[in-house]
Formats: sequence, C-alpha cells, structure tokens
Amino acid sequence: MAAGVYLHIPFCKSRCSYCDFATDVYRDSGAVERYVDALCIEIGNFYLRGIDADTIYFGGGTPSLLTAEQIARILESVGDKFSISDRPEITLEMNPATVTADSLAAYRELGVNRASFGVQTFDDQHLKLLARGHDANDARATFRLLRDAGFDNVSFDLIAGLPGQTLVQWRRNLDEALKLAPEHLSLYLLEIHEGTPLAEQVSSGRRPLPDDDVAAEMYETMIDTLAAAGYEQYEISNFARPGFASRHNTKYWRLEPVHGFGVSAHSFDGSHRYANERDTARYVSMIDERGAAEVMREEIDAASEFVFLRLRLEAGVDLTEYEARYGQELAATHGSEIEELIENELLTLEGNYLKLTRRGKLFSNEVFAAFV
Repeated sequence: MAAGVYLHIPFCKSRCSYCDFATDVYRDSGAVERYVDALCIEIGNFYLRGIDADTIYFGGGTPSLLTAEQIARILESVGDKFSISDRPEITLEMNPATVTADSLAAYRELGVNRASFGVQTFDDQHLKLLARGHDANDARATFRLLRDAGFDNVSFDLIAGLPGQTLVQWRRNLDEALKLAPEHLSLYLLEIHEGTPLAEQVSSGRRPLPDDDVAAEMYETMIDTLAAAGYEQYEISNFARPGFASRHNTKYWRLEPVHGFGVSAHSFDGSHRYANERDTARYVSMIDERGAAEVMREEIDAASEFVFLRLRLEAGVDLTEYEARYGQELAATHGSEIEELIENELLTLEGNYLKLTRRGKLFSNEVFAAFV
C-alpha cells in the first residue's frame, strides 16, 4: 500500500479570524529559509527509506508563499527518502493573490499537478470578517491564472454558516463556484474554535452566533446543487467530478499510512499516530538540536477509527471488511447503537454497507461518538 507524504508550511500573509491551525505571519524571508532547511533535515532523518508514496500534499498555512526553488528543495528531499510513483498526485495549497503566472508555471514544471485553492467565500464583506486578505476578484483572477498555467485539477474551499450569512448568499457562492467549474469542491460548515479572534467576536456579541438551522439548510442546498451540476459527494464535506476525488485526503479516511513533516504535522503508520511540535520557532530549534520534533505518539483504537472514518465516506463501512480486519462482526459490539441510529434515520444499511443518511451527515459527530 503506497503512503502519502504531508508537508506543513505554516506561513501566511495574515492570520484568518477563524483559524486555529499552526500558522505564522510571513515577516522575514530568512526565517522562512531556516524553516525550509529544518523541514528538509527532518525529511532526511526519517527512519524509513525507499517506501512507496503516491501522493504529496503541501498544506498550511499558505505554501504558495514559498518560492519555486524552496518547493524544489523540499520535493528533492522527499524524492531522496521515498520511492515516488510514476504518476503521483502532488497538491499545493494556495490562496488568492499569492501566485503569479511565473510562479504557477514553475510549480507545474516541478510536478505540482493539483491546486487546493482557499476561496472560502465570494462575498467581500464576509472575506473581511474572516480577515482573508483578498477579495472576490482576486479569487477569480487567480483561478484564471491556474487554468492558463495548465492546472486541470483544481479544488475550491468554501465555508457555509458564517455569522450573518443568509441562504441566498450561500447559493450565490455556489453559483459563483460552479461558473468557474473546478474539478473538486471542499465545502465546510463553519466551526468556531476557542482562542481564535472570531470566537472572541462571537462571545463578546460583536458577531452573531451562526444559526444552526440555516447552516443545516445550507448543507442540504449544497448537496442538491452540486449533484445537479455533476459533482459526486464522496465524503461528508467533499465533492468531485468523476475521477477527481482527492487521493491524498482519502488516505486519512481509509486509515492508510501518511507521513507528515513540518511544524504540527501528524502522521499515521498503520498502528500509531504521532505529531510534531506546534510552535514554529520551537520546531526549528528541535530539528537543529536533535533532527526530529515529535512530541506526541499514541496507539489508536483501530476498530473504532475504521468505523467513523469510513462513515465519513459516501461508500460507508463495508461490514465484511470490518469482520475480516478485526475478527468479529460490528453488530457484536455495537448492535444496539446501530439499531438505534437506524431507527432515528441517522444510519442506513444498504446490502453489506453501513452508511450515513443525509440527516446523519448533519449530525455526524453524534453518530461517530456511538462507536468510540
């Protein structure tokens, strides 16, 4: 089974109001260069060599703030350590107004063949609320640059359920996205994370609390709208044209190995999950001092994770595969929970596959909790 490689690039032009990822504002090119040095050292010190990998994912942060030369150095380090397949999926996350025709051409020359594009919304007022640092015209212009550079696998991120966002505004966002016709769409309901500026704005009353009923209607709307436009929903929040599902992200949902490098990067080796230091400066210091920055390692409850991760996928849980993997039927340990969830129309049994219903997708966290 080929692994995935995840590379975390924490730098951003500014910090978004809703973001709780490990990010740093790009202020000093020297600091960025030192980080790239550390990242390459960590990759070089990875304890395995020559294992197969068929996806590489630059996440962030805003990886498109790196120069092509820095991306090339990182890819060279990955190629020295892993056996990369002939046709890897190489994704680079990018934000509007952070790329040029020249930088995109250089990325393509390096083998980057998929762009994950952080649009979030086409509404300029909501972009200001999110402190995104770009406007809707920047998003449209950057998408044209991507097409001109030969990117034929582009994913959009959009967020529903923003404070004060109406269903009409959300439909307008979907219409704008569909006019551009990306191959993939990741559509998320807003989650407000403690410690973020947006959480403080909501708790202080300066922003309205997102309306759960409206957000649920937005979710229903996006499923119907995208299905009518020819997109397949293959995961709770992800839609793609046939053949364009994210190969890398699917590895997480299928409990396949992914090896992460960089600040806050998480990895899974088949039985253990482990994570790096979250603070960028401390990460660089740890790499300088001992060549690694791991701060957490745990053995997972594989049977439970298999269930709730597979339930995220449209295909659902193959009960025969579960029994073959774990030596017992799922109903032997969770029969009453399954019956109750089916009775409440949150799960459905289709042949030998246990799946979320449309209602179940809206209450997926409650469903997952039954199997933990």
